[in-house]
Amino acid sequence: MARVQLLCLGLLSAACCCSADDVTYVNDFYSKTPQKLAKYSWFGNVRLYHFRVPEDAVLVRWLLTAMRGSGFHCGDQNIAVHVRAGAPPVINPILTAFPNSTAVSLAYNMTLSVGNGQSINVTLFNVTNPVPGDWFLAAHLPKDDGKIEQQGLPSCSYLFQPQMYVRRAVDTPILQPNIPLTQTVTAPQKQAQLKIFVPEFASKLSVFIHTCSVKGAPASDCGLSITLGSTSLGQSSVTTVNCSGDEPCAASGSSPPWNTWVRVTVEISQPNVTVTFSISANHTVGCKPLSVPTDFNTSLPVGLFSLRSSSSNTSSSPSNTSAANGLHTDGSDGACVQNPSVFREEQDVLSVRFAVASGNVTVASQVPTMLALDMDSTADSGGALVVQLDLNVTSLVGAFGSVRACLTPSASVLQLNTSLSCNTAFMKGFSLEVSSNETKALLRIPFPEAAFWYLSLQTICNSSVGCSNTSAVVGVSVSVSACVDDCGPYGECRLLRTHSYLYAACVCKAGWLGWSCSDGSAALSFSRQLAAALLLTLSNLLFIPPIGVALYRGYHVEAAVYFFTMFFSTFYHACDQPGVTVMCIMDYDTLQFCDFLGSVVAVWVTIVCMARLQEPVKYVFFMAGTLFIAMAMQLDRRGLWNLLGPVLFALVIMVTAWVYRGVRRHQCYPPRWRRWVFFLLPGLVSALIGVCVYIFAQTDSNYYYTHSIWHIMVATSVVFLLPPREKNVPPWGWPHKLCGYKICRNQKEELYAVT
Repeated sequence: MARVQLLCLGLLSAACCCSADDVTYVNDFYSKTPQKLAKYSWFGNVRLYHFRVPEDAVLVRWLLTAMRGSGFHCGDQNIAVHVRAGAPPVINPILTAFPNSTAVSLAYNMTLSVGNGQSINVTLFNVTNPVPGDWFLAAHLPKDDGKIEQQGLPSCSYLFQPQMYVRRAVDTPILQPNIPLTQTVTAPQKQAQLKIFVPEFASKLSVFIHTCSVKGAPASDCGLSITLGSTSLGQSSVTTVNCSGDEPCAASGSSPPWNTWVRVTVEISQPNVTVTFSISANHTVGCKPLSVPTDFNTSLPVGLFSLRSSSSNTSSSPSNTSAANGLHTDGSDGACVQNPSVFREEQDVLSVRFAVASGNVTVASQVPTMLALDMDSTADSGGALVVQLDLNVTSLVGAFGSVRACLTPSASVLQLNTSLSCNTAFMKGFSLEVSSNETKALLRIPFPEAAFWYLSLQTICNSSVGCSNTSAVVGVSVSVSACVDDCGPYGECRLLRTHSYLYAACVCKAGWLGWSCSDGSAALSFSRQLAAALLLTLSNLLFIPPIGVALYRGYHVEAAVYFFTMFFSTFYHACDQPGVTVMCIMDYDTLQFCDFLGSVVAVWVTIVCMARLQEPVKYVFFMAGTLFIAMAMQLDRRGLWNLLGPVLFALVIMVTAWVYRGVRRHQCYPPRWRRWVFFLLPGLVSALIGVCVYIFAQTDSNYYYTHSIWHIMVATSVVFLLPPREKNVPPWGWPHKLCGYKICRNQKEELYAVT
């Protein structure tokens, strides 16, 4: 009864003439928060924006706004924007080498420019008939020049904000298979939008225009064109056929995307005309796998224990293994494709494993083998898809030549023995091959598109004689990992987030570059790594003279602070090294906190000590300042005001104390010119040189020696700036002892008493 109703509905729609003007369009608006852009050195510097384009969208218009946030004399600035549908864009702005066996298709990109005399750039970017689903925009500034900018200093900053406008149809006409539909297109519309649903295992989609007329003119004057598919800014995303002069006209595509709606656009090329045409479509299901049994135990693809370690694998007979996986190697049952069940195991964030029983698949020459990989989720598109084939050379049967494999999204390629291409109707596929000479094949795809992926395999014979019984056993390993090769020995895989979307990227060290830190064109040699480690650590030994001077002059607390700074700065830089010259005595975060805290506290106690306050007051300032600095370091360790704030406050204390003494004594303080010339001025010059090198001269390439100069200059300035010891304090700060009796001095009476 339902089929009769559907047929009547189709005949009724065929009898009616629908106009493209009858379609209703609505608007949707989406916006993202502006984000500050960064110079590019790795993918973590990119600002990623995730949009969702709805079904039946006929136009997407992005409003891209680039703004200058702050800075003076910034000059012209280019901003790179990358756009991709289905997954985050794969980019390579600094032209690094990708690792071997990695398939890369760079995303569409454009450049926005903010001129010297303008503060904002607004660019419109249109995509007509976009593919529905996830779209990603990535924006960044040009290559990082390596200069280390101190937070808090004025610098040129830029903000980027994308906004999306969508025009979509709410009642797009639907093409039923083999049922003609009459459409009328009237200027200025110039095109008709239709759609057809493609079921699973469809091998071909065809669309036909049977008749057309332009106000009674012959069909050859219609000037129509048929476009199948939606725009994704990728290669071969649509198929277009010009129908001028052809009647009937047809457009077709092999291996169309399964279980989805395919857009059909008919466009007229002549202006100011009204065209009426009759259109129909059909899809061919050339091959379907056999149905699985209803018994769960029989159709279970993988035993629960087989996903654990090899020591806990369960054994099964060969006949049971073949039945559980739906393998039909002899082809006597009439199956045109083997379809082993695939088990999907989610192990962690951006970590998924696909398993077939024992990881081995019997690949025959008569029919292909198809593995369905469920990656139709944005939770998997932020990682890397890894496929590995391993041929068992002892299992070869017949006139074996090789095993050819195709990995494709949305649809499967099932004619591997006759077709040389792994491309589907609208998507580009990836090919692999193993043979007796090359028994292993590896393919890695960064940021795979969120879709159902299909891995098709088939044995190719080396001769046409005796090919019917040719087969081979291939080990198949498919997984999704966060980063390619886990970033190798010279990189670290980091999990990133933009709103609720998670993705991962490699941050490289020791000069290594690339998507997986495999490009060693600018890598640091071992000798340079060792030199950097030695300079940054051994330069802290210059704090030994300040410690000795402080102890000799009786400043024991200050000496303890300098020792704390020297110790933790040494081991922090030993742990902070890139490459292999690394030694961490405790957690990295702890070492960093203690290094930053000790550096600022050392400056604080030195300047407060120069004020020469009374001891109770001085130690109160020591403790209060240290507690405040520790709190500030916990909030923001790299903030410039974490250093400038305590320094300025300590200088106010010192200047106030010096002015008070100068006014009270009616002379300049310190009173001796030798103190100014031989101590204060050299100490001040050393400190200024160190600060200038630290703030203005440090880059990633010269960090190991400019930061060592900072260590040396700070330690040198402390030696000069520490005040001389008090008159009542003996050298090293310990009172003399004689025969067990302590000799004390009475400051008021200037008399000596023996106690």
